[in-house]
Amino acid sequence: MSRKILLSLVCLFTSLASVNLRAEAAIDAGILQSPDRTPAFVERDVYRHPAETLAFFGLKPDMTVVEIWPGGGWYTEILAPYLEEGKLYAGHFAKNSGTKYFDKSRLRFEEKIEADTELYHSLVMGEFSPKMNKLTVPNGSANAVLTFRNVHNWLSSKSEAEAFALFYKALKPGGVLGVVEHRAKPGTSWETMKQSGYMTEAYVIALAEKAGFVLDAKSEVNANPKDSADHPKGVWTLPPTLRMKDIDREKYLAIGESDRMTLRFKKPALNLGQTTDQ
Repeated sequence: MSRKILLSLVCLFTSLASVNLRAEAAIDAGILQSPDRTPAFVERDVYRHPAETLAFFGLKPDMTVVEIWPGGGWYTEILAPYLEEGKLYAGHFAKNSGTKYFDKSRLRFEEKIEADTELYHSLVMGEFSPKMNKLTVPNGSANAVLTFRNVHNWLSSKSEAEAFALFYKALKPGGVLGVVEHRAKPGTSWETMKQSGYMTEAYVIALAEKAGFVLDAKSEVNANPKDSADHPKGVWTLPPTLRMKDIDREKYLAIGESDRMTLRFKKPALNLGQTTDQ
């Protein structure tokens, strides 16, 4: 084979590989650049890599997806228009929970959804409370359950095991659990994880496996090697919270948002003779 032909083949394969990588981004650029997105949210794409993250989780436009504790709707603004052929459950805080922060957050989210019913036509408002053992999604109905930077919150209330058990029930056999979480150094103690907001991959994986999930893959798409995961006010030292206010502000802005694990789990497919009631 001549060098010219060989070079042509190399160029062809390189081009095809590039096309495949772009195709795997999944989320259309039009959604990410949409004027419907909150400008302050768009600025954080550089840290959160939404297109690559959702592609890693294997999302498709016709799926039924559960977003756990969507907060102000950062990911909701992307997921709702993307799932135009599917359904998006917002597993928000329980209504009238009695916790001021939860109640205000849910109210603001509901107002956001009601202000643009066309954009959020695929969204079904629901509730998630691991302490109450509650997720208002039909068992075995979801293709994917997604949670972004939430596991440490359930650690604080010692309800993390209940959370993963609820995710397992909501998913169809073969369904995906996608987890993004602040990443602690291996060997970090439970108490330090609770106080800092950073969790070890080993702890999160063990939680999922105890609930019945199988680890399918890991991604470093949300990694940040600048983050030491050891700060005076835990993960909240870094942006966007910047709990230290003006103290070493430029230092923490230069680090950026936290180093994060990105994990994909699967609920095992049914064996012959099994039912979905589990």
